[in-house]
Amino acid sequence: MQFSLKRTAVVGTVVLATAGLVACGGGGGGTSSSGTSGAQGRASISPKDFTNDFSAMAKLKDVAKQGKGKVAVLLPDTQSSARYVSFDAPYLAQAFEAAGLSKNDFSVQNAQGSSSTMQTQADAAITNGASVLVVDALDSGSGAAIEQNAKSKGVATIDYDRLTLNGSSGYYVSFDNEVVGERIGQGLVDCVTQWNVQKPQVLEMDGDPTDNNATLFANGYNSVLKQEFDSGAFVKVGEPAGTWDSQKALTNFQQQFTAHPQINSVVTANDTLANSVISVLKSDKIPAKTIPTTGQDATLVGLQNVLAGYQCMSVYKPIYAEAQAAAALALFVRAGQTPPKSLVNGTTNNQQVDVPSVLLTPVSVTTANMNDTVVKDKFVSPSQLCAGSFASACKTAGITP
Repeated sequence: MQFSLKRTAVVGTVVLATAGLVACGGGGGGTSSSGTSGAQGRASISPKDFTNDFSAMAKLKDVAKQGKGKVAVLLPDTQSSARYVSFDAPYLAQAFEAAGLSKNDFSVQNAQGSSSTMQTQADAAITNGASVLVVDALDSGSGAAIEQNAKSKGVATIDYDRLTLNGSSGYYVSFDNEVVGERIGQGLVDCVTQWNVQKPQVLEMDGDPTDNNATLFANGYNSVLKQEFDSGAFVKVGEPAGTWDSQKALTNFQQQFTAHPQINSVVTANDTLANSVISVLKSDKIPAKTIPTTGQDATLVGLQNVLAGYQCMSVYKPIYAEAQAAAALALFVRAGQTPPKSLVNGTTNNQQVDVPSVLLTPVSVTTANMNDTVVKDKFVSPSQLCAGSFASACKTAGITP
C-alpha cells in the first residue's frame, strides 16, 4: 500500500526549512500546541543549522540536561546499505555527544536484518531505562509492534529514515523520499540524452517492497518517467520483484537481460542495485556510457561507477543532517518538550495519522558537482575515491586526492 506525503511548503533545499515553516495539522498531534521558537525556554533550531561540524547540537545542551531516561537508536541492517555502519551509527553518536549526553545516556544498535533481533534490542533498551526509541524498522509490521509495545510502557518512539506504516511514533525524520525518486528518474532522462541512447528500452530495478521507502522512491521516479512512457519516447521493458539484496538483484538482471537483450537503460533504486547491474554489463564486455544506470546513497562504489561512466548519477543524502535532526527530536521528547516549529517542517501520513516530520532534501550527484558535494562535505575520502584507475577520472572532475 502507498501513502500520501504532505509538505508544508515546497521542500526545495534544506535551507528552506526555516523557522517560518509551520507543520501542517493532522492527526499526528504534537506540533499544534507549540509556541514560538524558543518559547518556554526551548532552544530554537532548524534543519539548516545541521552542518557537518555538528556545532548546532551545542544549542541543545540545556534541553539534554532537562531530559530523563536514555535514548536507544535501532538501525535495521547492513545489507540494504552500508550507510548504517559507515555513517548513521557514528553520526548519531557524535550528535548526542555534541549535545552533552554521555555514552551511558544513549545507545545505537543494528539488528543485522532480523526483526526479532530488533524487537529484543527494543525490549532490552526499555528494561535498561530508555525513555525514547529512535526506530529505523526493517518493515512496517515489526516496526509497528515495537512502537506499540513501547507506547504501552510509556516510552516514546520516533521513526528514523523509514516511516512505519500504521505505527504510533510521535515524529518522523527522513529525506523527502519521493524527491529522492524524482532525482533518480530525472537522472536517467538526462543521461539518456547525454549518452545518446537511442529508443530507450527501460528496465526498472526497485527496492524491497517491505521497505516503505522503496515504494516512495518508485513513486518518485515513475512520476518522472510516466510522461516518457506515455509518449512512447521510452519503452518500459520490465520490472522484476524488488529487493535490496545485491546477489538477488544480479540474478534478476541477468534473467531480464537474457530475456530482453534490447534493454539499454536501467532505473536502479540505489547504488547497490546499480553495482549488481554494472557487474553484469562489465562481464558482458559492454563499454562505459552505453547502458545508463542510476542510484542513490552516494556510496564509494556508486561514486566510482559514476566516475567510470557506468552509472549516470547517485543521490546524496547528507546523513549528518538526518542524524542531528533525529537526535534533536529525541532530546526534545526526552525532556518532555514539543520540538519547535522551526525544526518540524512537515507531516507525513502513516495510513492512520499525519506524523509531524522533519523532511530533508537530497542532492543529485554527477561528475560535474561531485567535488562540491560529497567531497566537500567529507562524505567520501578523495584518496579512496581516486585510487588506482579512477585517478584520471577524478582529475577530469576537478577532484584532488
